[in-house]
This record gives sequence, structure tokens and C-alpha cells, in this order.
Amino acid sequence: MTRARAIQICGTGSGVGKSVIVSALCRIFLQDGFRVCPFKAQNMALNSFVTKNGSEIGRAQAVQARACGIEPSADMNPVLLKPSSDRRSQVVIRGNPVGNMSAVEYVRYKKKAQESVLKSFEDLSRQYEIVVIEGAGSPAEVNLKAHDIVNMAMAEAANAPVILVGDIDKGGVFAWIVGTLELLTEAERARIKGIIINKFRGDKRLLSSGIRFLEKKTGIKVLGVVPYFKDIKIPEEDSVSLENDASGAVLNTQYARRIKISIIKLPHISNFTDFDALEKEQDVSLNYVESAEQLNGADVIIIPGTKNTIGDLQWLRRSGLAEQILRAARKGQGTALIGICGGYQMLGQRIYDAEKIESGCPEIGALGLLPVITRFNKKKTLSQVKARAADSRQEVYGYEIHHGRTRRLNGVVPAFKITERRGKRAEYSDGASSKDGKIWGTYIHGVFDADNFRRDFLNGIRQAKGWTPLTQNTAFDSGDEFNKLAGLLRKNINLRLLYRILNHGF
Repeated sequence: MTRARAIQICGTGSGVGKSVIVSALCRIFLQDGFRVCPFKAQNMALNSFVTKNGSEIGRAQAVQARACGIEPSADMNPVLLKPSSDRRSQVVIRGNPVGNMSAVEYVRYKKKAQESVLKSFEDLSRQYEIVVIEGAGSPAEVNLKAHDIVNMAMAEAANAPVILVGDIDKGGVFAWIVGTLELLTEAERARIKGIIINKFRGDKRLLSSGIRFLEKKTGIKVLGVVPYFKDIKIPEEDSVSLENDASGAVLNTQYARRIKISIIKLPHISNFTDFDALEKEQDVSLNYVESAEQLNGADVIIIPGTKNTIGDLQWLRRSGLAEQILRAARKGQGTALIGICGGYQMLGQRIYDAEKIESGCPEIGALGLLPVITRFNKKKTLSQVKARAADSRQEVYGYEIHHGRTRRLNGVVPAFKITERRGKRAEYSDGASSKDGKIWGTYIHGVFDADNFRRDFLNGIRQAKGWTPLTQNTAFDSGDEFNKLAGLLRKNINLRLLYRILNHGF
């Protein structure tokens, strides 16, 4: 059986745009008639995704799979590290959690992890014609190279040529590129077959002398210069994208009066892509907040998912945000309070962690806004679901990914009714809601991706403010966005040279 051709995208550092470049190439290869898939040997991220068979992978690889027009699978991201504190991470191997480890413990485990990586890559290379591999961080981290399984070591295992991406928007891109190459071994440098300069603002002619210098200095062709863009909405990989926005605000300008949605920027926030669809709505002003003052005037407050519910609940209290949230609930001022996954757990009465799944704290009082209690246990729930909102009957879809089991007390009503789980018919309740529907929580990630439910929810807020409801939905479909992204790359890189590199390999 013929093995797939492989090409790897590495970067001069984190946040330079590797994931987006991979998504663009995946869509280009799909448009050109190839069976293509993404692959990232190891991903450290708090944004994860649950596949149809209940496997957990990095959200970025799920997005890239959509760019390829295929279902995401665990083989596309065989090792996922989910930080649960500054020093420990949950380790997920081929879609299933194997435990929480420190950095030292994971180094000892890496040989097993590498076996899984190679098995996943082999399986994909038999199913597809092209595998687009994404590196992690920088391949020139000299302190990490001895245990590398994701950058140049992966390129060697796959016998893949490498394209190096540098971010000119950060400044110093020529030094970053030359410095990265200088820190590679001679054999590793030989694998770098092209350079892409990413996120350029301005007239490309101003870069001509720099590109000539770079090609002469390194002996490597610059494939192109990709412009900075904000009008193409591709989900970000992790919270670095939140750090890049100093104001934390995403403001749409079509409507003079907008619903102010404040999302609590928890220290261990996860799956913030839950709010991408809200961000696209033209009558919404969405911001991420870290202080109590930033919550003033919020119409909707959302506590998102987190990898450390108890630790982030303690931070919520220290920061003063918890008191501000409780004040908004007590005032009855019309503010909607929503909790997603860990945020839902925080809205309840108490959280128990007797087995120390997430922290060393065995029990903690929560915010007390919903009559529910949560108990953590080692078994992790991973499933795609379809559901209907208990009040509006609008259909939603998404996925569950959590350790806790939450029990409703005193006959509290659920927020959703699950109708399908892992592709099979189901019938059970999810989440909880206050009697007036102003406060609710759910375990379902992605509920706001459903166009009708999202508009119904926003119109409820509009009506509470005395505003006229909007009748037109904003369709949340990333297919057109991938096509726009592919078009942008086609215009700005030398695709003929890229195909030559791909076809001739290393």
C-alpha cells in the first residue's frame, strides 16, 4: 500500500500561526483533489474536542480536520497535554486520559507516548494521500530536543520536508528565523525546505531586501509573505489568542445597541471556542474579564470551562469577581448568569473532590446560585451529544468532556434534554436552570454554535432590555472561512514550489 506524502509546518515560536497555516494547506490540498489529514504528535492545550467515538484531541486538530472535510480522529493528535496547574498536566494518549503527571514524570513516560505517536502516524499514512504535520512551539528549544517527539524528530520519523513559519508582527522575524536555523543540527537544517513570513502589515515591496538577505544567508527559499488578517474567523488554538487582545473586547459595529457579554477569563480557562459563534453576532459586544470592575453593565456573565474548577473558584473569590457575580444575581437586574462545564459546577452549592482528581482540596462551597452538588471521580465523560433546550425546545449539539457528576436538588429543572449521545438515541437531562431561566448551567460545550438557539437566547436578552428581537440568524459555518483562508494563501505563497517540495520530499 502506498504511504502518504508528508509535509511539516514548524514555527520560530508559539503563536506564529502554525495552526492556521496548516488549516489553509489542508483546505488547499482538499480543493486540489487530494485525500488529506492533519497530524500533531503532541499538543499542549486547554481547548479540546471530543470525536464521535468519544476520543479527546486538541481543538486545533479538530478544526484542521474540518478544513480537510473529514471527521476528526484520535490519531490526528495522539498525545494531548492539558495543564491542570502550573506544574502538572493531564496526559491523554490516543484519545483517552492516562493520568496526571509532572514534567519529570512525563519525560519518563515519553517512550510509551512516542510509540503511540508513531502508530497513529502510520495508521493515517495508510488512509490518506497527504499528511500535514504541525510542530509545536519552536524546533530550536535546546533544552527540550533530547526528548522531542513533535518537531524535528517527528519530521525525521515521517521523512517529511519542513516549512518554517515566522511571525513578522511580533518584530525581529529575520533574527528569529536565522537564530532558529543556527540552533538546529546540520541534518535538521537540511530538512527545512522553505520559509513563510506570516502576519505582515503593509506594502510587501518593503520586505524585498530582507527576503533577499534571508535567502542568501540561509540558502532557503522564502515561499511567500502572508498578510495579517482579522476578517477570516478560524478558531484559535489556545489562550495565547486571548493574551494578544489587550482590551479583551470583541466589538461588532453593525448595531448601535449591543448586548454586553462578559466571559470570566479563568486562569485555567478551557474550550473558550465555545463563544466563537457569539463573537460573530453583530448585536453582541463580547469581552473577557479578569477584574470585578470589568463586569459593570454586563447583560450576560458566562463562567466558562476550566481544567481546575476548585483552583479557579478560589481565584474567583480572591479577585472579587465572585462577589460581583453574586451581587448581579441578588439585584435581580436582569443579568443572565451562565456556567459551562466547570463554570456550571461553580454555580452550584458544593463541589467534592475526595479522590483529588483536580486539586488537594477535598471539598469546597461553590457560589450557591443553583441547587446542585458536584462530585469528581476518575472516570471521564467524553461524548458528542444532541439536545433540546428545556424551555425553548431549540435543538443544540456539542460535546461533554468532564470528570464531575452533578446532581440536581429540590426538583430543580434541567437546562437541556439530551436526545442523542455518541450517535445513539438517548433520553436524559443535562444541567440546571433557575425558575426564571436567568441562571443556568450545562455540561454541553458548543451550545451557542446552534444558530436558532443562539438567536433565541440573544433575543430573550433583547426583549428583557426592551429592544426589538432580530429575526435574521447569523449563520455560524466555518466552511466559507476555510475557503477564504485557502484563497488568501494561494495568492501569497508560491504553491508550485510548495508542491515541488511535497512531491520530492526529503
